[in-house]
Amino acid sequence: MTASHRPRRSVLYMPGSNPRALEKGRGLPADVIIMDLEDAVAPEAKQTARDLIGDAISYGGYGERELVVRTNALETEWGDADLVFAATSGADALLLAKVENAETVQRAEAALVAAGAPESLAIWCMMETPLAMLRAEAIASASPRVGCLVMGTSDLAKDLHARHTSDRLPFVTSIGLCMLAARAYGLAILDGVFLDLADDAGFEASCRQGLDFGFDGKTLIHPKTIEAANRVFAPDEAELDWSRRIIIAHGEAAEAGKGVLLVDGKLVEALHVAEAQRLVAMAELIERMQVG
Repeated sequence: MTASHRPRRSVLYMPGSNPRALEKGRGLPADVIIMDLEDAVAPEAKQTARDLIGDAISYGGYGERELVVRTNALETEWGDADLVFAATSGADALLLAKVENAETVQRAEAALVAAGAPESLAIWCMMETPLAMLRAEAIASASPRVGCLVMGTSDLAKDLHARHTSDRLPFVTSIGLCMLAARAYGLAILDGVFLDLADDAGFEASCRQGLDFGFDGKTLIHPKTIEAANRVFAPDEAELDWSRRIIIAHGEAAEAGKGVLLVDGKLVEALHVAEAQRLVAMAELIERMQVG
């Protein structure tokens, strides 16, 4: 399973200072667990959270789940220590809070290298301020370690003086800028959290809207939302059936030397085949995670 093609349908934030939550994460069907050192951890509990996260990752038991440590912003008193910890924590990635420019990413990378981080450790970037939106391309291309952009729509709404509406029109420009940057540089991109845990229908609608926008998955704040996110962001059976059919048809056409391919009267081009291959590969990886 390559890092760039891992399923990231459901990405659950878990407080790093809560050992019961970290233990529970081993049995949850989330694709990704973000062990949080930032918002979910009180100032006096930062070091305790590092110790608990380190022990949890070292103990293992998370299977194929991707493990990410969210650090405090570099400008805070905890940022540097968080980077030193994350460098050799055994996590798959660290999620940098409040990224607003390429220099922040590069400073973090230098600190990781100095602390002995493996080359496989990816940097994910929280995109949660107006400056981050305006500099999305520079952030996405700041380092080969950058693997994912994560929308922080709660903080962004505050800075924009915008409201959370069902159509998310106040965020369309921001989402578009980050989506363009992520796809231009081959990165994953994750939708922001949905705040109303009592609104199940609203959450599922938000997931479907996120899928339409092009997100790979959704960040979550409660385990009860994992099932819907996994279902919505997974390829459905109709998509997979069509994808498998055009992959087979394309292979047969190539062997016969045919340049034009029609399936059920629809013109199929190389770009359609590439997307079909991506969907089928993703479905196979999801099944592997469930078995594991």
